[in-house]
Amino acid sequence: MELVETSLFGIRLCAGDPASATRTILKHARQGAGVVCVANVDMVTRAVHDTKLAQTMRLSLAVVTDGMPLVWVLRRRGLPATQRVYGPALMRQLCAEAEAAGMPIFLYGGTAGELSMLQRELLRQHPQLLIAGAESPPLLPADPPMDAAVAQRINASGARLVFVGLGCPKQEYWMANHAPHIGATMVGVGLAFAQIAGLKRPAPAWMGRHGLEWLYRLAQEPRRLARRYLVGNTRFVLLLLRDALRGRA
Repeated sequence: MELVETSLFGIRLCAGDPASATRTILKHARQGAGVVCVANVDMVTRAVHDTKLAQTMRLSLAVVTDGMPLVWVLRRRGLPATQRVYGPALMRQLCAEAEAAGMPIFLYGGTAGELSMLQRELLRQHPQLLIAGAESPPLLPADPPMDAAVAQRINASGARLVFVGLGCPKQEYWMANHAPHIGATMVGVGLAFAQIAGLKRPAPAWMGRHGLEWLYRLAQEPRRLARRYLVGNTRFVLLLLRDALRGRA
């Protein structure tokens, strides 16, 4: 299967599976630069009202589907082979492929402690992985401006894959602002840094299969995530109802 271009609520998505997402990203990493978005319900509903986020997704190399509700809707709309492309699993697979190919990677985001634990765990799993650099940035604004010094360090490192873990939508804004200045493929992976580092436990597999990972995360961090999930999920349902009334469901 290859990634298939489509859209939901006017927001670009790429239907596919983990294998096709991995192949596409590695192909671009070998050939050039650009941005890859890993989209869930929160990202899509934000993009409906956020012009910059929608544009970033529209201009990216790929927008893969991390979130079972997105998968279910795309399957219903004529793309039955669509599968979930889970961010942490995608990062693990890309690191495995990068190790095998001798492809250098760069890590940007997280706290210093998290980044140290992440590197240690990645090298435990992939001893020959080439980590060309890793940076824990200072507290960044919601829309981080282009930092020429950071771009220069990433380019000088020789990295072909840059994993960005700043959370949505900050990491998407960061990638959009830096894309013209960084000669590597950037992938926004959000929670993957903390999860691979062992700082946050993944939801049970059955919750992920049934689209309930958001509930698991909400129980872990209710104060931080309540508005994102309760408001975002409600907006998603309302957008589906709107489309159903228009005859698009």
